Amino acid sequence: MLSKSLPVFYGDLRSHERVPLPFSTFIGYCKQRMQNRDFACANSELESHGLIGRYAEHAEDAPEQIHIAQTPIMNADNEEKVQLETLREDIGTPAFLERKALASINLWMNYAQARSSTHYDPHHNLLCLVAGCKQVVLWPPFATPMLYPLPIYGEASNHSSVALENPDFSTYPRAKYAMEHSQKVVLHASSTK
Repeated sequence: MLSKSLPVFYGDLRSHERVPLPFSTFIGYCKQRMQNRDFACANSELESHGLIGRYAEHAEDAPEQIHIAQTPIMNADNEEKVQLETLREDIGTPAFLERKALASINLWMNYAQARSSTHYDPHHNLLCLVAGCKQVVLWPPFATPMLYPLPIYGEASNHSSVALENPDFSTYPRAKYAMEHSQKVVLHASSTK
């Protein structure tokens, strides 16, 4: 996906543009980001895929605007949707899930500064980190009214209207109390190989 809204994902998949890009090229961007290298060669790779012209005003930031969003590795209901099935053999099933029937496995992958707006997911999830760490803020279901979910008829109805980095309490007065019900967790990628 190519997105102008990154580093924050607001649940608005339709505002992102699906772009054909080899997975190996995306992994190359990730490696460059991890090594804090210059993005000049990444931009030349983007140009060869015809992506630079689409957001020419952000050409120097184009690698940071590319992420993988909800790309199926496994889907029990629709095998034709699966795009990265070759990664399935690399994913070990945790012991506590061995007796469960998995409906789908989706890959979301982005660079370190990317984050998602506050939201809930309609399905159970297992969050795994490949590298680095990730902070997750959790709320119990009773805190939902304090987070002002977007309208139910919209594309991102599972996302909050409140920008928690800089909340507007005059518009969202209940948001003042949301943080006292939250729990922050920092996950770290395993260092074992």
